[in-house]
Amino acid sequence: MSYGFYFDMSRCIGCRTCQVACKDRHDLQTVGPRTRRVASYESGVFPNPSIYHVAVSCNHCEDPACVKSCPTTSMHKTDDGLVVHDDSLCVQCRYCMMACPYGAPQWDEATSMIVKCDSCMDLREAGKNPVCVDACLTRALDFGDIDELREKYGSGLVSEIPAIGPADLTHPNLLLRVTEGVDDETFNEVAL
Repeated sequence: MSYGFYFDMSRCIGCRTCQVACKDRHDLQTVGPRTRRVASYESGVFPNPSIYHVAVSCNHCEDPACVKSCPTTSMHKTDDGLVVHDDSLCVQCRYCMMACPYGAPQWDEATSMIVKCDSCMDLREAGKNPVCVDACLTRALDFGDIDELREKYGSGLVSEIPAIGPADLTHPNLLLRVTEGVDDETFNEVAL
């Protein structure tokens, strides 16, 4: 069993409510770290331009580069496949940050510690959803067993797009329902 996120790009309006909810949940007071990040991209040219939004956090990869690079096992996988960080073992080397192709581990200046998505493990153990899932206004996010999510949301799901990179590096537990323009290799990130 592997857990991960489903994200429907066709429903996302780029409001960043999931990002704010996650930042609040982790009590991240500083400007820098965002354990869930929403980025907006433009692609295409007139008469067929596109804009789309991508919400990413830790993808709880099958073969996580961050775990491989951690010298202390602070970054490790749980029995149910989640990638988590143990602050008590961390030596603040930041190798996990350098290794992760998705930018999931982030440095929190206020605590001098790595922060990352743990899928709100304590909330889920209490039968609740991760805060990003419940905060999403358009219900573009979901979390659960990857096989169950794949069955729930049907065919046509992918785990990679040009804006976030190839899936063969770490085999992310991420399912994306893509929208128009996402396959265009000539995309640009835009500030909204």
